[in-house]
Amino acid sequence: MKKNSNYLKSPDLFPITHGKRNISPFGFAVIWVGMAIVLAAFAIGGGGIINLPLGMVILATIIGSVAIGIFMVVIGDIGVEHGLSFPVYMRAPFGTIGTHIPSVVRAVTASCWFGINTYFGSAAINGILNLLFGWDNWFVCFLLFAAAQLINTSLGIKSIERFADLAAPIIIIISCWMYVTLSGNAADQGKDIWNWVESPVTGLSAFTAFMVVVMANMGFWATLAADMPSLSRFFKAPKNERNWFKRNKTQLIGSLVVMPIFNTFMVTIGAVSYIAVSNADPVFALQEAASGFILGILLLMIVLAQWSTNTSANVVPAATIFSNVGGPKIPFWVGVVVAGIIGTLAQPWSLFDVLNSALLIIGGILSSVVGILFADYYLLRKRRVNVHELYETSGQYRYLNGFNMAGMIAWIIGGIIANLLPAYSSIVGFVVGAVLYYVLAKFWWFKKYSQAEIEDPSDDKYLGITVGRDWTISTEEKVIVTSASETVNEHL
Repeated sequence: MKKNSNYLKSPDLFPITHGKRNISPFGFAVIWVGMAIVLAAFAIGGGGIINLPLGMVILATIIGSVAIGIFMVVIGDIGVEHGLSFPVYMRAPFGTIGTHIPSVVRAVTASCWFGINTYFGSAAINGILNLLFGWDNWFVCFLLFAAAQLINTSLGIKSIERFADLAAPIIIIISCWMYVTLSGNAADQGKDIWNWVESPVTGLSAFTAFMVVVMANMGFWATLAADMPSLSRFFKAPKNERNWFKRNKTQLIGSLVVMPIFNTFMVTIGAVSYIAVSNADPVFALQEAASGFILGILLLMIVLAQWSTNTSANVVPAATIFSNVGGPKIPFWVGVVVAGIIGTLAQPWSLFDVLNSALLIIGGILSSVVGILFADYYLLRKRRVNVHELYETSGQYRYLNGFNMAGMIAWIIGGIIANLLPAYSSIVGFVVGAVLYYVLAKFWWFKKYSQAEIEDPSDDKYLGITVGRDWTISTEEKVIVTSASETVNEHL
């Protein structure tokens, strides 16, 4: 008798049942308020205002935000419908082992962003302590700030939502104050923020500059679009609801209303900051005009914003993926610690420029994953998933030694082409990944490896919350007789 442990069955990665989904539309909205406050958004505004007037920068940002928001909602339905996280569902288009390659790329990317955001937050904390007590040791602040965020995330999604509830109103108030102050600084210099452009362009050059802003907004959030299921599986949704829009109400409000509004506001602040002091970083701009208590409040917003962004957009996805790689021996909280260690070892304080460029390239590579997920979930499986098989080492998603070659080929080619056309990387990566995967899977790979939910697209068998089903994965062992003299124990 031979015992074989099933490494796919980590309890932290089992489908989230209806009763444990506790993030409301309002809860996700306030989480988005915090996630939207990132330095990259300010930089997009500063870069756009060089060639385009503020109105065009805002329009391009709204278009890009809504476009990537649609991707988020579409892919996030995987979590809403089935309660599945990103790395678990990735076993379908990439295989039970193949899932680890693109997933780990995303996890390391998220961990590095965690390090970068923690560095900026720790610098702000150091500034506050310096104002109050004359303290000056940013590295100690970095370690303490990282620990606080990791503990907050380890306590679970409800703890993250409670923190967002606290941080969101403070962030909104201070953001409005930043905009008013920066606009006033520009006006004092005789600059009309709505008509000022450093190097105006026209014709095709103007269109290219416009599309760069659109794609910059999409590219920055493309990685979160891919692993939105890791968050959306916690969203409240009605059982037995056939209407896709009603079922995804929480997502629609957060990603198509709140995110575009606040992302656009942050890009606008970056643009106005550049007009005022030729620097897109509003912290730099306001340090020139603020001091004492006002500067301390400004720095507090930076701390809260980096914290809120990190927990939801970086640590949760990374920890979920690391837990998937490690199996039952690596619970979620250990994945959180691993994410923190990687983010620290990346040394964002000395390698920011290199890291930032590398992470944007990786973002282009991962944009093809969004297309692959879309083609696999909607076009091929029609939202029906043989969920129990996702947790079986020898199930239908094992494919060729754990690899779905259709997904691997589509991802590699899609990622390469996306980065050959960086100005349009998000759209190119999505389209190439989706088309290639659809063709390869439908006409080649799934001819070799039959998929039950495609052969028999039954609602009752393969849909989740739409038919009122909570997917439950058994951890009991079953005995499979393979011969007269041998049995193999497997975990269900």
